[in-house]
Amino acid sequence: MSSHLSELRWSAATEAAARITSLWKDEGGPGGAVVVFDEHDFPVEAAGGLESLTTETPFSVESGVRYASITKHILASMVLRHEDKIGFDDRLGDHLAFLKPPMADVTIGRALDMTGGLPDVRETLSLLGLSVHTATEAQPILDFLGDLAELNYPAGHEISYSNTGYRLVEAILKSKGLLFDELLQEHISRPLGIDMRAPELWFDPVKNLVPGYWKSEHGWQLGTAGLHLSASGSITGSARHLAIWLQTLLGNRGPGLGILERLSAPRRLADGRETQYGLGLAWSQLGERRLVGHGGSHAGYKDYFLLDPTNRVGVVIVSNREDTAPSLLALQVMAALLGESLPRRSTRIPDGLYATETGPFWLEMKDGVATFLGAGDTLYEGEDGWSVSLSAHMPMRLRWTGEAIEGEIGHAARRFLPVVPSDDLSKFQGDWVNPRYHASFTIEGDTLQMGIGPARTSASLISLGGDRLLMNGKDGPWPKRPSLVFDGTQVSLFLNRSRVLHYQRVS
Repeated sequence: MSSHLSELRWSAATEAAARITSLWKDEGGPGGAVVVFDEHDFPVEAAGGLESLTTETPFSVESGVRYASITKHILASMVLRHEDKIGFDDRLGDHLAFLKPPMADVTIGRALDMTGGLPDVRETLSLLGLSVHTATEAQPILDFLGDLAELNYPAGHEISYSNTGYRLVEAILKSKGLLFDELLQEHISRPLGIDMRAPELWFDPVKNLVPGYWKSEHGWQLGTAGLHLSASGSITGSARHLAIWLQTLLGNRGPGLGILERLSAPRRLADGRETQYGLGLAWSQLGERRLVGHGGSHAGYKDYFLLDPTNRVGVVIVSNREDTAPSLLALQVMAALLGESLPRRSTRIPDGLYATETGPFWLEMKDGVATFLGAGDTLYEGEDGWSVSLSAHMPMRLRWTGEAIEGEIGHAARRFLPVVPSDDLSKFQGDWVNPRYHASFTIEGDTLQMGIGPARTSASLISLGGDRLLMNGKDGPWPKRPSLVFDGTQVSLFLNRSRVLHYQRVS
């Protein structure tokens, strides 16, 4: 065991890991694993719950899961290895001729650091009526992006999470004969003797991959997703194998040589302000410590890792259950290991529904959780009355003035007022169509109906005032809550990750 380990609280970390996994074990449902490590050893390994509700096999640190967006930093590391063929300052359009401006003008770096304004494919498809279960393939998605062209906001002006940049960069690598799974095997899996894979479809058989689960009103359900798995979130593997790879980053050796420093280096907005999201890696603060890591979420899988580069230690949390809050759990374990106090949750801002005076932006506060355009994060107490998130990809700094919520979300200034419903929904009734993508929906009373035949869904609508509605629906295990902004015979739909779709009234 390394000499610096004695300065850390390994017993406390062991107890924290045991508390997490024992809850899964006691419940007897799906589970997960926790691994706490330094650059050489695994002093803490714990697991609980089941990797399969069918076989009732116990979950272990060797159980394979979908890493989901943890994949992102590995894709970015492959770009580092091939900078002779692709550079972070290159335009996407320099390599993908089918893209149109302004999407074509986004740089590789902005496509990967979440400042590119690229609309997320999954959320965009959901606003066209395709569910999370609808199967799609790689080339039609690229064709769709080539036709879409629009951005959520001008590149470099704010930060908002999107998987699309990673999909497009993977396509660039593929166009140069560099297949992501082959790169993964060549540079990471074989050199380290581990089994990470990058399947392209959810239904591809993968050795050792356990099923994921989400809880509906009917009980635990198998997690499924039809979207083609790009390098934004395709890698599978176990908790231990992920930790082995991360050890090379901490130790700056082997396949991880030079990777952590470059991927976690500061990135900036167009006005020069520094963000805390790098290239597939995100910084967060725990007391006086700066930690770097990333999470992942697929239907039925939730994962997270955190690294302390100074002490060269880290924690991995993986699970095959949708209700896991992995970022909070990873923070709890790291706080125990480092002897730091957890941040205090903030409830300074009154619960309620808020919206900007004009435009699509709404914010819901509920017990310290802020949900912006359908994407939520917990707020913690900051200095001078501010409430802040710990998320680098969804940074929030907000405060209540007594009449409004003011501050920043995604580094963009926002001011929200309590919603005063003032819309007569009768003026929005009828059929609305997007002829470009053959999509449509119907508003009847206070419901929105979308889809065809028995797959047609219904979601409730409430007024945000000012010819704006908020939809409250579901997409598989997840909420689907876009805002609708009406302008005469046109309506635009907005989610945090997709703000580019427009429908027209059917005359």
